[in-house]
Amino acid sequence: MLQTETSPMPRPFPLSVEQLTELANEFPTPFYLYDEAGIRQTCQELNQAFQWADGFRNYFAVKALPNPHILNIVHDEGMGADCSSKAELFLSETVGLTGEQVMFTSNNTPIEEYTAAKALGAILNLDDISHIDFIHEQIGLPELVSFRYNPGAAREGNVIIGNPEEAKYGFTESQLFDGYRRLKELGVQRYALHTMVASNELDGSFFVETARMLFDLVARIHNELDIQIEFINLGGGIGIPYRPEDQPIDLAKLGVAVHELYNSMIASTGLDPLRIVMENGRMVTGPHGYLVTRCLHHKSIYRDYVGVDACMANLMRPGMYGAYHHITVPGRKDEPWDRVVDVVGSLCENNDKFAIQRELPAIQRDDLLVIHDAGAHGHAMGFQYNGKTRSAEFLLQTDGSIKQIRRAETQDDLFATLDFSEFR
Repeated sequence: MLQTETSPMPRPFPLSVEQLTELANEFPTPFYLYDEAGIRQTCQELNQAFQWADGFRNYFAVKALPNPHILNIVHDEGMGADCSSKAELFLSETVGLTGEQVMFTSNNTPIEEYTAAKALGAILNLDDISHIDFIHEQIGLPELVSFRYNPGAAREGNVIIGNPEEAKYGFTESQLFDGYRRLKELGVQRYALHTMVASNELDGSFFVETARMLFDLVARIHNELDIQIEFINLGGGIGIPYRPEDQPIDLAKLGVAVHELYNSMIASTGLDPLRIVMENGRMVTGPHGYLVTRCLHHKSIYRDYVGVDACMANLMRPGMYGAYHHITVPGRKDEPWDRVVDVVGSLCENNDKFAIQRELPAIQRDDLLVIHDAGAHGHAMGFQYNGKTRSAEFLLQTDGSIKQIRRAETQDDLFATLDFSEFR
Protein backbone atom coordinates (compact mmCIF):
# COMPACT_ATOMS: atom_id res chain seq x y z
CA MET A 1 0.00 0.00 0.00
CA LEU A 2 1.33 3.42 -1.02
CA GLN A 3 1.02 5.16 2.32
CA THR A 4 3.12 7.26 4.61
CA GLU A 5 4.65 5.69 7.70
CA THR A 6 3.00 8.12 10.09
CA SER A 7 -0.47 9.62 10.26
CA PRO A 8 -1.00 13.37 10.66
CA MET A 9 -4.46 12.99 12.15
CA PRO A 10 -6.11 14.75 13.70
CA ARG A 11 -5.04 17.77 11.68
CA PRO A 12 -4.62 20.70 14.09
CA PHE A 13 -7.42 23.23 14.02
CA PRO A 14 -5.96 26.37 12.41
CA LEU A 15 -7.34 28.92 14.91
CA SER A 16 -6.37 29.49 18.50
CA VAL A 17 -9.02 29.10 21.19
CA GLU A 18 -9.16 32.89 21.48
CA GLN A 19 -9.61 33.39 17.73
CA LEU A 20 -12.33 30.76 17.54
CA THR A 21 -14.16 32.19 20.54
CA GLU A 22 -14.08 35.65 19.02
CA LEU A 23 -15.44 34.34 15.70
CA ALA A 24 -18.19 32.34 17.43
CA ASN A 25 -19.17 35.34 19.52
CA GLU A 26 -19.57 37.47 16.40
CA PHE A 27 -21.32 34.88 14.23
CA PRO A 28 -23.80 32.30 15.52
CA THR A 29 -22.87 28.65 15.38
CA PRO A 30 -22.96 26.32 13.62
CA PHE A 31 -20.70 27.41 10.78
CA TYR A 32 -18.04 26.01 8.47
CA LEU A 33 -14.44 27.22 8.39
CA TYR A 34 -12.04 26.42 5.54
CA ASP A 35 -8.26 26.81 5.63
CA GLU A 36 -6.97 28.37 2.39
CA ALA A 37 -3.31 27.59 3.13
CA GLY A 38 -4.08 23.90 3.61
CA ILE A 39 -6.12 23.70 0.41
CA ARG A 40 -3.33 25.33 -1.59
CA GLN A 41 -0.73 23.00 -0.10
CA THR A 42 -2.73 19.92 -1.07
CA CYS A 43 -3.24 21.23 -4.62
CA GLN A 44 0.50 21.77 -4.94
CA GLU A 45 1.36 18.31 -3.57
CA LEU A 46 -0.94 16.61 -6.09
CA ASN A 47 0.39 18.66 -8.99
CA GLN A 48 3.97 17.94 -7.90
CA ALA A 49 3.30 14.20 -7.77
CA PHE A 50 2.28 14.19 -11.44
CA GLN A 51 4.60 16.89 -12.77
CA TRP A 52 6.21 14.24 -14.99
CA ALA A 53 2.91 13.86 -16.87
CA ASP A 54 2.81 16.62 -19.47
CA GLY A 55 -0.58 18.33 -19.34
CA PHE A 56 -1.66 16.76 -16.05
CA ARG A 57 -4.68 18.42 -14.52
CA ASN A 58 -6.91 17.61 -11.58
CA TYR A 59 -10.49 18.58 -12.32
CA PHE A 60 -11.76 19.52 -8.86
CA ALA A 61 -15.09 17.83 -8.18
CA VAL A 62 -17.32 20.87 -7.70
CA LYS A 63 -19.97 18.82 -5.91
CA ALA A 64 -17.55 18.39 -2.98
CA LEU A 65 -17.55 22.09 -2.09
CA PRO A 66 -19.57 24.25 -4.50
CA ASN A 67 -18.49 27.72 -3.43
CA PRO A 68 -16.94 30.17 -5.92
CA HIS A 69 -14.35 31.36 -3.39
CA ILE A 70 -13.04 27.79 -3.09
CA LEU A 71 -13.19 27.23 -6.85
CA ASN A 72 -11.18 30.40 -7.32
CA ILE A 73 -8.44 29.01 -5.06
CA VAL A 74 -8.15 25.66 -6.86
CA HIS A 75 -8.30 27.44 -10.22
CA ASP A 76 -5.42 29.63 -9.10
CA GLU A 77 -3.49 26.45 -8.30
CA GLY A 78 -3.95 25.16 -11.84
CA MET A 79 -6.91 22.87 -11.34
CA GLY A 80 -9.96 22.57 -13.53
CA ALA A 81 -13.54 21.77 -12.59
CA ASP A 82 -15.44 18.49 -12.79
CA CYS A 83 -19.14 19.35 -13.09
CA SER A 84 -22.27 17.24 -13.14
CA SER A 85 -25.02 19.87 -13.31
CA LYS A 86 -25.89 23.19 -14.90
CA ALA A 87 -25.46 24.95 -11.55
CA GLU A 88 -21.92 23.61 -11.18
CA LEU A 89 -21.13 24.77 -14.71
CA PHE A 90 -22.35 28.25 -13.76
CA LEU A 91 -20.16 28.36 -10.64
CA SER A 92 -17.14 27.28 -12.67
CA GLU A 93 -17.71 29.86 -15.37
CA THR A 94 -18.13 32.54 -12.70
CA VAL A 95 -14.50 32.11 -11.59
CA GLY A 96 -13.15 31.88 -15.14
CA LEU A 97 -13.11 28.11 -15.62
CA THR A 98 -14.25 27.53 -19.19
CA GLY A 99 -13.49 25.39 -22.23
CA GLU A 100 -11.42 22.30 -21.63
CA GLN A 101 -10.66 23.46 -18.11
CA VAL A 102 -14.10 21.99 -17.38
CA MET A 103 -15.18 18.37 -17.62
CA PHE A 104 -18.90 17.68 -17.65
CA THR A 105 -19.52 14.14 -16.41
CA SER A 106 -23.06 13.22 -17.33
CA ASN A 107 -25.51 11.03 -15.42
CA ASN A 108 -29.03 10.67 -16.81
CA THR A 109 -28.52 14.17 -18.16
CA PRO A 110 -31.25 16.34 -19.78
CA ILE A 111 -30.46 18.05 -23.06
CA GLU A 112 -30.51 21.55 -21.56
CA GLU A 113 -27.55 20.64 -19.35
CA TYR A 114 -25.64 19.15 -22.28
CA THR A 115 -26.41 22.37 -24.16
CA ALA A 116 -24.99 24.48 -21.34
CA ALA A 117 -21.86 22.32 -21.14
CA LYS A 118 -21.28 22.46 -24.89
CA ALA A 119 -21.80 26.24 -24.92
CA LEU A 120 -19.13 26.56 -22.22
CA GLY A 121 -16.78 24.44 -24.33
CA ALA A 122 -16.57 21.80 -21.61
CA ILE A 123 -15.39 18.28 -22.30
CA LEU A 124 -18.42 16.01 -22.50
CA ASN A 125 -17.84 12.80 -20.54
CA LEU A 126 -20.73 10.54 -21.54
CA ASP A 127 -22.18 7.99 -19.17
CA ASP A 128 -24.54 6.17 -21.55
CA ILE A 129 -24.00 4.85 -25.07
CA SER A 130 -27.51 5.94 -26.08
CA HIS A 131 -26.54 9.54 -25.38
CA ILE A 132 -24.20 9.61 -28.38
CA ASP A 133 -27.06 9.79 -30.86
CA PHE A 134 -29.23 11.73 -28.40
CA ILE A 135 -26.69 14.57 -28.35
CA HIS A 136 -25.86 14.24 -32.05
CA GLU A 137 -29.52 14.63 -33.02
CA GLN A 138 -30.37 17.37 -30.53
CA ILE A 139 -27.39 19.74 -30.49
CA GLY A 140 -24.53 18.06 -32.35
CA LEU A 141 -21.47 16.41 -30.86
CA PRO A 142 -18.41 18.50 -29.98
CA GLU A 143 -14.92 17.87 -31.34
CA LEU A 144 -13.79 16.04 -28.17
CA VAL A 145 -15.84 13.35 -26.41
CA SER A 146 -14.97 11.16 -23.43
CA PHE A 147 -16.66 7.98 -22.23
CA ARG A 148 -17.06 6.76 -18.67
CA TYR A 149 -16.10 3.08 -18.40
CA ASN A 150 -17.72 0.69 -15.93
CA PRO A 151 -15.52 -2.42 -15.71
CA GLY A 152 -18.22 -4.57 -14.12
CA ALA A 153 -16.95 -7.93 -12.89
CA ALA A 154 -13.49 -7.16 -14.28
CA ARG A 155 -12.82 -4.86 -11.34
CA GLU A 156 -13.87 -4.59 -7.71
CA GLY A 157 -15.04 -1.27 -6.34
CA ASN A 158 -14.24 -0.24 -2.80
CA VAL A 159 -16.58 -0.25 0.18
CA ILE A 160 -18.07 3.18 -0.46
CA ILE A 161 -18.62 3.04 -4.21
CA GLY A 162 -19.72 -0.60 -4.18
CA ASN A 163 -19.78 -3.34 -6.79
CA PRO A 164 -19.34 -1.86 -10.31
CA GLU A 165 -21.93 -4.31 -11.67
CA GLU A 166 -24.53 -2.75 -9.39
CA ALA A 167 -23.60 0.86 -10.23
CA LYS A 168 -25.75 2.93 -12.57
CA TYR A 169 -22.72 4.58 -14.13
CA GLY A 170 -20.78 4.06 -17.31
CA PHE A 171 -20.34 1.93 -20.44
CA THR A 172 -19.67 -1.79 -20.48
CA GLU A 173 -16.50 -2.79 -22.31
CA SER A 174 -18.35 -3.88 -25.45
CA GLN A 175 -20.34 -0.62 -25.41
CA LEU A 176 -17.06 1.28 -25.10
CA PHE A 177 -15.76 -0.14 -28.38
CA ASP A 178 -19.13 0.30 -30.11
CA GLY A 179 -19.32 3.84 -28.80
CA TYR A 180 -15.94 4.87 -30.19
CA ARG A 181 -16.88 3.32 -33.55
CA ARG A 182 -20.04 5.41 -33.57
CA LEU A 183 -18.16 8.59 -32.68
CA LYS A 184 -15.79 7.94 -35.55
CA GLU A 185 -18.72 7.46 -37.95
CA LEU A 186 -20.19 10.78 -36.78
CA GLY A 187 -16.96 12.66 -37.43
CA VAL A 188 -15.71 13.18 -33.89
CA GLN A 189 -11.98 13.89 -34.06
CA ARG A 190 -10.74 13.65 -30.48
CA TYR A 191 -11.33 10.96 -27.86
CA ALA A 192 -10.85 10.44 -24.14
CA LEU A 193 -11.48 7.69 -21.60
CA HIS A 194 -12.58 7.92 -17.98
CA THR A 195 -13.45 5.64 -15.08
CA MET A 196 -14.35 6.01 -11.41
CA VAL A 197 -14.23 2.83 -9.34
CA ALA A 198 -13.30 4.07 -5.87
CA SER A 199 -14.37 6.68 -3.35
CA ASN A 200 -12.43 7.75 -0.25
CA GLU A 201 -9.84 5.05 -0.93
CA LEU A 202 -6.64 5.02 1.17
CA ASP A 203 -4.88 2.19 -0.64
CA GLY A 204 -2.73 3.84 -3.28
CA SER A 205 -2.29 0.62 -5.25
CA PHE A 206 -5.98 0.83 -6.15
CA PHE A 207 -5.24 3.85 -8.37
CA VAL A 208 -2.17 2.21 -9.89
CA GLU A 209 -4.35 -0.71 -10.95
CA THR A 210 -6.90 1.71 -12.37
CA ALA A 211 -4.15 3.24 -14.49
CA ARG A 212 -3.08 -0.23 -15.61
CA MET A 213 -6.65 -1.06 -16.65
CA LEU A 214 -7.03 2.16 -18.65
CA PHE A 215 -3.59 1.90 -20.27
CA ASP A 216 -4.52 -1.59 -21.45
CA LEU A 217 -7.81 -0.32 -22.85
CA VAL A 218 -6.07 2.53 -24.66
CA ALA A 219 -3.80 0.02 -26.40
CA ARG A 220 -6.66 -2.27 -27.39
CA ILE A 221 -8.84 0.58 -28.63
CA HIS A 222 -5.94 1.83 -30.76
CA ASN A 223 -5.21 -1.61 -32.20
CA GLU A 224 -8.81 -2.51 -32.96
CA LEU A 225 -10.30 0.84 -33.98
CA ASP A 226 -7.27 2.88 -35.06
CA ILE A 227 -8.28 5.52 -32.54
CA GLN A 228 -5.75 7.50 -30.55
CA ILE A 229 -7.04 8.28 -27.06
CA GLU A 230 -5.94 11.81 -26.16
CA PHE A 231 -6.17 11.48 -22.38
CA ILE A 232 -7.32 9.15 -19.64
CA ASN A 233 -9.10 10.31 -16.51
CA LEU A 234 -8.23 8.11 -13.53
CA GLY A 235 -11.25 9.50 -11.71
CA GLY A 236 -11.18 10.80 -8.19
CA GLY A 237 -11.59 8.89 -4.99
CA ILE A 238 -8.28 9.50 -3.24
CA GLY A 239 -9.33 9.31 0.37
CA ILE A 240 -8.45 11.28 3.48
CA PRO A 241 -7.59 9.93 6.95
CA TYR A 242 -10.81 10.60 8.81
CA ARG A 243 -9.79 8.45 11.77
CA PRO A 244 -6.70 9.16 13.88
CA GLU A 245 -5.30 5.72 13.05
CA ASP A 246 -5.75 6.17 9.28
CA GLN A 247 -2.82 6.99 7.04
CA PRO A 248 -3.02 9.16 3.92
CA ILE A 249 -1.87 8.05 0.51
CA ASP A 250 1.67 9.17 -0.25
CA LEU A 251 0.98 11.20 -3.40
CA ALA A 252 4.64 11.29 -4.44
CA LYS A 253 4.86 7.49 -4.36
CA LEU A 254 1.59 7.21 -6.25
CA GLY A 255 2.92 9.52 -8.95
CA VAL A 256 6.12 7.47 -9.27
CA ALA A 257 4.19 4.19 -9.54
CA VAL A 258 1.91 5.49 -12.29
CA HIS A 259 4.92 6.98 -14.08
CA GLU A 260 6.67 3.60 -14.12
CA LEU A 261 3.54 1.97 -15.48
CA TYR A 262 3.22 4.64 -18.15
CA ASN A 263 6.78 4.06 -19.28
CA SER A 264 6.28 0.32 -19.61
CA MET A 265 2.78 0.28 -21.12
CA ILE A 266 2.48 3.53 -23.09
CA ALA A 267 5.78 5.29 -23.76
CA SER A 268 7.56 2.15 -24.87
CA THR A 269 4.77 1.18 -27.27
CA GLY A 270 4.41 4.43 -29.18
CA LEU A 271 0.97 5.25 -27.77
CA ASP A 272 2.17 8.47 -26.24
CA PRO A 273 1.58 11.30 -25.81
CA LEU A 274 -1.28 10.26 -23.55
CA ARG A 275 -2.30 12.88 -21.04
CA ILE A 276 -3.33 11.87 -17.53
CA VAL A 277 -5.95 13.75 -15.56
CA MET A 278 -7.92 13.14 -12.37
CA GLU A 279 -11.04 14.54 -10.69
CA ASN A 280 -10.34 14.57 -6.96
CA GLY A 281 -12.48 16.77 -4.75
CA ARG A 282 -12.50 15.27 -1.26
CA MET A 283 -8.74 15.02 -0.83
CA VAL A 284 -8.27 18.65 -1.96
CA THR A 285 -10.60 20.36 0.50
CA GLY A 286 -11.83 17.67 2.90
CA PRO A 287 -9.03 17.84 5.49
CA HIS A 288 -9.14 21.63 5.47
CA GLY A 289 -12.77 22.14 6.45
CA TYR A 290 -14.26 22.24 9.95
CA LEU A 291 -17.82 22.38 11.24
CA VAL A 292 -17.92 24.48 14.40
CA THR A 293 -20.84 23.86 16.74
CA ARG A 294 -21.80 24.65 20.33
CA CYS A 295 -23.02 22.44 23.16
CA LEU A 296 -26.63 23.20 24.08
CA HIS A 297 -27.73 20.43 26.42
CA HIS A 298 -26.80 17.22 28.18
CA LYS A 299 -29.08 14.23 28.53
CA SER A 300 -28.62 11.02 30.49
CA ILE A 301 -30.93 8.04 29.96
CA TYR A 302 -29.63 4.69 28.75
CA ARG A 303 -26.69 6.62 27.31
CA ASP A 304 -25.16 10.01 27.91
CA TYR A 305 -25.79 12.57 25.19
CA VAL A 306 -24.17 15.86 24.28
CA GLY A 307 -26.63 17.94 22.27
CA VAL A 308 -25.16 20.52 19.90
CA ASP A 309 -26.65 23.24 17.72
CA ALA A 310 -25.52 21.60 14.46
CA CYS A 311 -27.47 18.65 13.13
CA MET A 312 -27.55 16.17 10.27
CA ALA A 313 -28.88 18.97 8.05
CA ASN A 314 -25.45 20.61 8.37
CA LEU A 315 -23.37 17.43 7.97
CA MET A 316 -25.20 14.33 6.85
CA ARG A 317 -22.30 11.92 6.32
CA PRO A 318 -22.35 10.37 9.84
CA GLY A 319 -26.10 9.85 9.74
CA MET A 320 -26.27 8.73 6.11
CA TYR A 321 -23.16 6.56 5.91
CA GLY A 322 -22.16 5.97 9.52
CA ALA A 323 -19.05 7.97 8.60
CA TYR A 324 -16.50 8.87 11.27
CA HIS A 325 -15.53 12.50 11.84
CA HIS A 326 -13.02 13.36 14.52
CA ILE A 327 -14.31 15.76 17.18
CA THR A 328 -12.21 18.02 19.39
CA VAL A 329 -13.11 20.48 22.13
CA PRO A 330 -10.85 23.57 21.88
CA GLY A 331 -9.67 24.64 25.29
CA ARG A 332 -10.03 21.16 26.75
CA LYS A 333 -7.41 19.26 24.77
CA ASP A 334 -5.28 18.63 27.87
CA GLU A 335 -8.16 17.28 29.92
CA PRO A 336 -8.72 13.52 30.14
CA TRP A 337 -10.88 12.02 27.39
CA ASP A 338 -12.80 9.91 29.87
CA ARG A 339 -16.46 10.53 29.03
CA VAL A 340 -18.30 8.23 26.62
CA VAL A 341 -21.13 10.07 24.88
CA ASP A 342 -23.23 10.30 21.76
CA VAL A 343 -22.94 13.74 20.13
CA VAL A 344 -26.32 14.54 18.63
CA GLY A 345 -28.26 17.25 16.84
CA SER A 346 -31.89 18.36 17.14
CA LEU A 347 -33.35 16.75 14.03
CA CYS A 348 -36.36 14.47 14.51
CA GLU A 349 -34.41 11.46 13.28
CA ASN A 350 -32.55 8.97 15.48
CA ASN A 351 -29.60 8.84 13.09
CA ASP A 352 -28.94 12.54 13.73
CA LYS A 353 -25.64 11.77 15.46
CA PHE A 354 -22.14 13.06 14.82
CA ALA A 355 -20.54 10.50 17.13
CA ILE A 356 -21.72 7.32 18.83
CA GLN A 357 -20.19 6.15 22.10
CA ARG A 358 -17.21 8.42 21.54
CA GLU A 359 -14.57 9.12 24.20
CA LEU A 360 -14.35 12.88 24.74
CA PRO A 361 -13.34 15.24 27.52
CA ALA A 362 -16.02 16.57 29.85
CA ILE A 363 -18.07 19.06 27.83
CA GLN A 364 -19.86 21.97 29.44
CA ARG A 365 -22.88 23.84 28.12
CA ASP A 366 -21.77 26.57 25.65
CA ASP A 367 -18.46 24.81 24.93
CA LEU A 368 -17.44 24.94 21.27
CA LEU A 369 -16.83 21.64 19.47
CA VAL A 370 -14.94 21.24 16.19
CA ILE A 371 -15.95 18.47 13.77
CA HIS A 372 -12.92 17.79 11.59
CA ASP A 373 -12.47 16.81 7.93
CA ALA A 374 -15.75 18.39 6.91
CA GLY A 375 -14.42 20.31 3.90
CA ALA A 376 -15.97 18.02 1.30
CA HIS A 377 -19.53 16.70 0.99
CA GLY A 378 -20.39 18.65 4.13
CA HIS A 379 -22.22 21.92 3.55
CA ALA A 380 -22.81 20.78 -0.03
CA MET A 381 -25.05 17.94 1.12
CA GLY A 382 -27.04 20.13 3.52
CA PHE A 383 -30.82 20.11 3.51
CA GLN A 384 -33.79 21.84 5.15
CA TYR A 385 -35.82 19.04 6.73
CA ASN A 386 -37.53 20.11 9.97
CA GLY A 387 -37.19 23.68 8.73
CA LYS A 388 -33.47 23.75 9.41
CA THR A 389 -31.57 26.56 7.73
CA ARG A 390 -28.11 25.99 6.30
CA SER A 391 -25.11 27.53 7.97
CA ALA A 392 -22.59 30.18 7.01
CA GLU A 393 -19.17 29.42 5.53
CA PHE A 394 -15.95 31.24 6.38
CA LEU A 395 -12.52 31.19 4.77
CA LEU A 396 -9.33 31.54 6.79
CA GLN A 397 -7.15 33.33 4.24
CA THR A 398 -3.41 32.95 3.90
CA ASP A 399 -2.83 36.37 5.50
CA GLY A 400 -4.64 35.22 8.66
CA SER A 401 -7.82 37.18 8.04
CA ILE A 402 -11.23 35.50 8.01
CA LYS A 403 -13.74 36.19 5.24
CA GLN A 404 -17.38 35.17 5.15
CA ILE A 405 -17.94 33.37 1.84
CA ARG A 406 -21.55 32.37 2.43
CA ARG A 407 -24.01 33.88 4.87
CA ALA A 408 -26.28 31.71 6.99
CA GLU A 409 -29.75 31.10 5.62
CA THR A 410 -32.70 32.78 7.30
CA GLN A 411 -36.32 31.77 7.70
CA ASP A 412 -37.12 34.13 4.83
CA ASP A 413 -34.80 32.07 2.60
CA LEU A 414 -36.51 28.90 3.75
CA PHE A 415 -39.98 30.15 2.78
CA ALA A 416 -38.99 32.24 -0.26
CA THR A 417 -40.59 29.86 -2.76
CA LEU A 418 -43.90 29.45 -0.92
CA ASP A 419 -47.02 31.42 -1.86
CA PHE A 420 -48.47 32.88 1.36
CA SER A 421 -50.79 35.35 -0.42
CA GLU A 422 -54.10 33.69 0.47
CA PHE A 423 -53.15 33.50 4.17
CA ARG A 424 -52.43 37.21 4.59
